[in-house]
Amino acid sequence: MEKKLLLGNEAIAYAIYHSGAYGTSYPGTPATEIQETLIRLYKRHPEAINLARWSINEKIALERAIGLSFAGKRVAVSFKHVGLNVALDPFMSAAIVGTPGLVVISADDPGMHSSQNEQDSRVLADFALVFCMEPSNSQEAYQMTKKAFEISEELELPVMLRMVTRTSHVRGNVTVGERPEQIYAHKVVKDPKKWVVLPAFARPNYLKLLEKKLPLQKKLSEESEFNQLVLRGKKRGIIACGNGFNYVIEEDDGDFSYLKIGTYPLPLEKIKKLAGYVKQLVVVEEGYPFVEKQLPLILFDYMKIQGKLDGTVPRAGELQPSSLYKLFDGQKLAEPRKVPARPPALCKGCPHDDTFYALEDVLEGKEYYAFSDIGCYTLGLLKPHHIGDVVVCMGASISGGIGAAEAGLPNVIAVIGDSTFTHSGLTGLAEAAHNNSKLTVFILDNCGTAMTGGQPTLTPDQTLEKIVAGLGVQPEHLKLITPLKRYRKTNSEIIQKELEHPGLSVIIARRACVQLKKDAND
Repeated sequence: MEKKLLLGNEAIAYAIYHSGAYGTSYPGTPATEIQETLIRLYKRHPEAINLARWSINEKIALERAIGLSFAGKRVAVSFKHVGLNVALDPFMSAAIVGTPGLVVISADDPGMHSSQNEQDSRVLADFALVFCMEPSNSQEAYQMTKKAFEISEELELPVMLRMVTRTSHVRGNVTVGERPEQIYAHKVVKDPKKWVVLPAFARPNYLKLLEKKLPLQKKLSEESEFNQLVLRGKKRGIIACGNGFNYVIEEDDGDFSYLKIGTYPLPLEKIKKLAGYVKQLVVVEEGYPFVEKQLPLILFDYMKIQGKLDGTVPRAGELQPSSLYKLFDGQKLAEPRKVPARPPALCKGCPHDDTFYALEDVLEGKEYYAFSDIGCYTLGLLKPHHIGDVVVCMGASISGGIGAAEAGLPNVIAVIGDSTFTHSGLTGLAEAAHNNSKLTVFILDNCGTAMTGGQPTLTPDQTLEKIVAGLGVQPEHLKLITPLKRYRKTNSEIIQKELEHPGLSVIIARRACVQLKKDAND
């Protein structure tokens, strides 16, 4: 056993590594460090270097993981909360077929530090009827990940590990084990009645999930070491989930009782025991009032419950120590010192700047509508460029642009990055090519997944042009430009010509991210 100072995400990677498991992922804050750390760990073993690789998107990452589970391997798939949306189709089916040794790690982003929305992955775990675990610190992240593989194999179900930004990025002392000598594997069994989702097979498997596996999940949760009930003062009882427990325990004066929850389905008997012991019950949880909404059904409305729904705890945003001032006798903590705002901006020398400057030269004085996407180039909507009228989710720039063009809006453009394009822009461009939509698509190719740290893309060299042409874009309207100041006039002329084209045009702006170049030179 060895003690290390680790981020929550790093602790998860060590647990995957020490469980002899594969890792699949698509990068996204706050989950990225899990796969990055796992890749570094496996680089120590040349024979195992392919055990941790990036995928083109979250759906592919999860489907690869299901294939590894079928092949008898342990595997963890990690992504951010909106990535679970992308992977939801295989996630739901994985619960029906039963996937032993599969752990799904979804990192939520309360407060939207680097995301387009707030979501609570516990809701989707409950929706899929799978076991869910939620650590409160780095040590628990390590222990829960290792335990999740065991539970997945016992239940023959995917198990979710729900992280949030703070538990992903907080550092703590972690006692870790050792890597097994061999990668874990069990016998491959070809059984169509288990693995094929024909209705005739899926129906009995769904009943098995409801009637056998769900009661087992409830039993495991009731007995779990990660659900700790402490009975002390009788005035108030606090149910604290995952990261929420950290803020509660900071205010611990010994006067309140508490139930620390780390697994779902909820431990009903422990909840009832706490409710029967105290006069007042409060729920502190990060994200949606997921537990709070279930309590009236569990306790049959015989006790008032406080939490997010009545305003005792803020409904939106990330939990902070000041979030609980109403709970602890209304004593508001001192306001933290204000720090000057540091708005995001494109890096000095960013190739996207030069693309936007050339685009501005053409758009000046025109009515235009810009559908942008998720990546560094989203910042084009800020000063000095102000290019970006709509941003919804990954890949939506092209699809949204198709709709706006169909509605008759003039000069519709879509702006998307090379990694986002392969993630979820391909199908939109295929439809645009099929319809020959009056749309100008800009693919900003900076030769990496820059926003999340420079992970490699799947389009080296001239692969991107071949993919775009293969989707049906006319060769004469597929252009390549180099976004540099000295080519600004030439680039603007190309953009002007393609904007006037009464059909689909694609302009690839290729120059490597300055940070990637800097890292390569260091």
